[in-house]
Amino acid sequence: MKHKIIAPTLNIPWEDKPKNCPNPVWRFSKNPIVKRNPIENVQRIFNSAILPYKGEFIGVFRGDTFTTIPNLFLGKSKDGINFVFDKKPIVIKDENNKVVKFNYSYDPRLIEIEGMYYVTFCTDFYGPALAIVKTKDFKEFKLVSMPFLPFNRNGVLFPKKINGEFLILSRPSDNGHTPFGDIFLSRSKDLIYFGKHQLIMRPGWEWWCSTKVGAGCNPIETDVGWLLFFHGVTKTCAGFCYSMGGVILDKKDPSKVLYRCSPFLITPETDYEVNGFVDNVLFPTSALVDGKTGRIAIYAGAADTYIELLFTDVDTVIDYIIKNSN
Repeated sequence: MKHKIIAPTLNIPWEDKPKNCPNPVWRFSKNPIVKRNPIENVQRIFNSAILPYKGEFIGVFRGDTFTTIPNLFLGKSKDGINFVFDKKPIVIKDENNKVVKFNYSYDPRLIEIEGMYYVTFCTDFYGPALAIVKTKDFKEFKLVSMPFLPFNRNGVLFPKKINGEFLILSRPSDNGHTPFGDIFLSRSKDLIYFGKHQLIMRPGWEWWCSTKVGAGCNPIETDVGWLLFFHGVTKTCAGFCYSMGGVILDKKDPSKVLYRCSPFLITPETDYEVNGFVDNVLFPTSALVDGKTGRIAIYAGAADTYIELLFTDVDTVIDYIIKNSN
């Protein structure tokens, strides 16, 4: 390998790149891996986060119920492809061990930091806002904080502290389906009080990401810098279209963008991405990596209806981003 992922060896889902694929990221031939009505009273599971856990895989999943109100569900898998979901939503408690009742919960991200697993997601805090929850065993979930005032979405933690601080990416927004959005970096000693806010990225001049951008998967540490997959949005006559882009942030100071890929890495093209509850959406939320081979498996929501699996490797995607950086 030319480049290196700073991560342990992990047997992740994988499929080689098709010969006729023009993109640096390619689709699993058996997509979507989660289809409609996966469990009782849940019509759609998508925009979810998966991690390795005790030799298998575990995830926190967005499940839109038959009321169309989203909740968070736990899911487990032996191979990272076929998941079994809990039938009831995750129960979250506060510091006094009282159940916290959220009006809705959606678009989780999941990361392990120093032996603790953290879930970030959007919920109702007098409008859309971020919440941070922690767990050690995926049996008990405790609320850590509501880190920002409303309105905010797409909270994505870095997988390790930098200079003794937790780092999070987020996108301030509004109370609706935001027609704008920039990515900011914030820092915290305790995941409760955040500050030192810095603007990282704004929408691009390229049409595919000209309306808004938001952090996707948790950043991946490489020898070149932090690899971040993000979603970029454009507004068309038919509504919004969500594609996936890539940037590399400075390893020591992630507020610095070293390379930002001008073309998208992948965009909605297949039936399950183009047609669904919300058409034309490819929304990356989670990535598994293998430090030995450099392989990357990306989980993305498709058309707010399905979960799809995407693949790339560290050499292919980093070289593409650097070559096409603006």
